[in-house]
Amino acid sequence: MVVATVGRTEKLSGRVKAPPSKSYTHRALIAASLGEGLSLIKNLLISDDTLATVSACRSFGPVLEQREDSITVKGLARWKAPSQPIECGESAATLRFMIPLAALAEGVTTLTGRKGLLRRPIEPLLQALRQLGVRCESLGGYPPVKVYGGGIAGGKTSIPGDVSSQYVSGLLFASPLAEGEVEIRILGSLESLPYVQLTLHVLERHGVKVGVSENHQLFTVSGGQSYRPQDHQVTGDFSSAAFLLAAAAITGSEIKVENLDGSGVPHPDREILTLLKKMGAAVVCEGLEVTVSGGELKAMEVDARHIPDLVPVCAALACYAEGETFIKNARRLRIKESDRLRTTASELAKMGAKIVEQEDGLKVEGPCKLRGAELDSHGDHRIAMACAVAALGAEGVTRIHGAECVSKSYPNFYMDLARLGGRVKLG
Repeated sequence: MVVATVGRTEKLSGRVKAPPSKSYTHRALIAASLGEGLSLIKNLLISDDTLATVSACRSFGPVLEQREDSITVKGLARWKAPSQPIECGESAATLRFMIPLAALAEGVTTLTGRKGLLRRPIEPLLQALRQLGVRCESLGGYPPVKVYGGGIAGGKTSIPGDVSSQYVSGLLFASPLAEGEVEIRILGSLESLPYVQLTLHVLERHGVKVGVSENHQLFTVSGGQSYRPQDHQVTGDFSSAAFLLAAAAITGSEIKVENLDGSGVPHPDREILTLLKKMGAAVVCEGLEVTVSGGELKAMEVDARHIPDLVPVCAALACYAEGETFIKNARRLRIKESDRLRTTASELAKMGAKIVEQEDGLKVEGPCKLRGAELDSHGDHRIAMACAVAALGAEGVTRIHGAECVSKSYPNFYMDLARLGGRVKLG
């Protein structure tokens, strides 16, 4: 187990490049693997989660050849089930995207993962597939999952919109290859909408058409479509960059983060720029570069309905803001890599944060006089990064156990934080 030691840091400065988008990398890999012909994906994220998707795509027959930070994909329209179970590691996106695609493959596919993933529910997606005539089984609603492939005839299905948008994206990837039209109806509100919009963007680039109602409650997909090959240049990840930008705000510093494209592509968690401005930080966007300068931070209300991954970093920011910060509509964070409402509250409280866990969110009364402490990442990359950022302004030294979990989404996080002047050491 790796321990990250983070000390109080008076000032950060400098320039770093945001890691490539994890969400875009997953989607580009899958769409390219479904297109007959060659696609080139440049600047893809190399992390535990994205490598799980590379391996899963390969297991169905497409050929993926990686060279440094690019990958060539020779896709296949007709997939064949692998003889061995697909190991998804800790990547829920890999599992949730691959289950509907396994229904298209010839044969029986088993999908599993490591301990954390086996605790994450999958039954709503399986129920949606059963409505389309797909035979699939799970272990009491949790992985491992067995899918009996052979194709999707088409039809109507429904799925809750407030559990995981990845269920919806998984169905959208598979539906164009069904024999007939597929109608996907969302039950309740569709949360994390920007992630579904990113899926639609990638599908469109590969020539796939999807009908979408104005309120995003109904998706209509004609069957018998095909994915065409398409090259991608993966842009930066606002979800990961949020931790660096927050570090500048917490320490009253100025830093620049490159590779953050604000146009053309739907960017989940770009909302961090708006939140930082509302809290009192100065934010300047010039081309692909974002500059954040810290100042007097003030509390605010955060609606996490579409930005659940920003909750831990917003809680860290709230510890340094004047007043009460309320984070709401975050109930589904309880089924992430950890129960993120509970683990965010418990770890920041160890540092002296006045933080209260609520049913669907968090309340933080700031500013808090944080102090160094022994913290547990709970195997959750966003908890580890939020704790590191909070520790930059705390008195004394903080030790984060299980710090290696950041390799799930941002392997170079500690290196980049140190490059900006953060007092960080791994051991």
